[in-house]
Amino acid sequence: MPIYQVGQLNTTALSAPGVYLQIQPPPMIINGVPSNVLGAVGVGSWGPVNAPTLCGGPSDVTRYLGAAQVRKYDLATAFGIWWLLGATAVQYVRVTDGTDTAAAGTLMDTAGTPAIGAHLTGFYTGSLGNNIGAAITTGTKQSTYKLTITMPNLQPEVFDNIPGTGATFWTNLVNAVNNGIGTRGPSQLVIATIGVSTATPNTSTTYALTGGADGTTGVVDSTLVGVDGIAGVRKGMYCLRGTGSQVGCLVDHSDITAASTVLALGLSEGIYFGAQGQPGQNYATVATALNTAGADGYGLKVFVGDWITYQDNTNNQQRLLGPTTFWAGLQASLSPEKSSLNKPIAGIVTTQRVAQNQPYTSGEIGFVKTSRLDCISNPCPGGAYYGCETGVNASSNAATLGDNYTRMTNYIALTLANAFGSVIGENQTTDLRTDAQTAMQAFLMNLWKAKMIGDVNNPTKVPFTVDISSDDNTDSQVAAGYMTANVAVKYLSVVFYFVINLQGGQTVVIQSSVQQS
Repeated sequence: MPIYQVGQLNTTALSAPGVYLQIQPPPMIINGVPSNVLGAVGVGSWGPVNAPTLCGGPSDVTRYLGAAQVRKYDLATAFGIWWLLGATAVQYVRVTDGTDTAAAGTLMDTAGTPAIGAHLTGFYTGSLGNNIGAAITTGTKQSTYKLTITMPNLQPEVFDNIPGTGATFWTNLVNAVNNGIGTRGPSQLVIATIGVSTATPNTSTTYALTGGADGTTGVVDSTLVGVDGIAGVRKGMYCLRGTGSQVGCLVDHSDITAASTVLALGLSEGIYFGAQGQPGQNYATVATALNTAGADGYGLKVFVGDWITYQDNTNNQQRLLGPTTFWAGLQASLSPEKSSLNKPIAGIVTTQRVAQNQPYTSGEIGFVKTSRLDCISNPCPGGAYYGCETGVNASSNAATLGDNYTRMTNYIALTLANAFGSVIGENQTTDLRTDAQTAMQAFLMNLWKAKMIGDVNNPTKVPFTVDISSDDNTDSQVAAGYMTANVAVKYLSVVFYFVINLQGGQTVVIQSSVQQS
């Protein structure tokens, strides 16, 4: 009795009597895509350039980017803030000015006039490669050698039992480094090329690689923006395409003229990007720049040029950093229905305005909000802590201006887009429509149960509809290969204003049924 998957057996053309078993697939299930991924662009001291890299934790920063440095656009510095604020998944892109170089060194032989047996070059460019060391010693097996490559904070790479003598040995060493040997894979620290030696290797010297450079001196704001193109050609923020990032930060970028460009990528990829004015730029100047840039949309959040003082314990000094770095860490750590408005932000010593004893007045906050801007200051409505004061994006549409609109729209859209790739290529049947509709309804029902969507004035009313009926799929559309689902979702509203009506006085009549205990 053969077993078939549904679709493999033509049940209208059976001829041999028997039992034919078809495996039916289970109903579609939608699981939300991760909403906490932060996409970032900046500079570092090691790692791939213009390629997205997922950082798994603080130790990855030390190993792959290097320690925090006192320089603009520094990713390692930003990571210290993001971990503090609860951002645990970061796709980062390292950029350079093109002058970055890889550290290099040579392995020598023992000839009277020592010759180069092999050249070692850092796997990546950057000054962190200057910490790489290499040494050849006697191998575990007889008549073999062992090459050990070291780098601080990483396990040593050991290429043991490299056979051969003279030129053959050096060829085998290069192959071991680049291709692996035995169960040991290729090096992730260096690339080897053959030298000219035909003699025995030097086994008493430890070699240090030198000459690695970060290529950061000429990095400017436009470097972080980069250029678009196919994978492998993209640079800067465009490398975040397809990474699943839902919050974006161009570290210390402050050129508002690029706002419309950043917004366009944010809208197309579902990334909520932060932007900011230059240090000390007031809200009126930034508002004018934003209007001039023509950036009006929910995929961008713009801060005034009120930069933040941060205590850099690695370098034991206080530094001035862009507010978007702090907001991005906070926003990525929040559930997508949440606004950054009035949420405490840790790690802030002061801001430029607070340091000058110039807190924002309510009138100024109102201007900042109506100008589609935000700022971080202290106090907040909830108390004496630092937090975002408006919680709005750069949209002029009152229906889409909240942080929560951007985050929930992107979260739901990316989840649905990710869930139904399997539908493509299938025949459009009532079963297919029902499966897709049921899966969407189940996902949205989970959001409702989790109190991520809803209608506060109709708390028992289902806050969504999903329709994949013939009303929205005409014969001509179906014939052309289209299947359309209309989905409507009611978001929870964020409280911007709490109006309390107080009536007091000795003539007030209280008609409450509450009794004094």
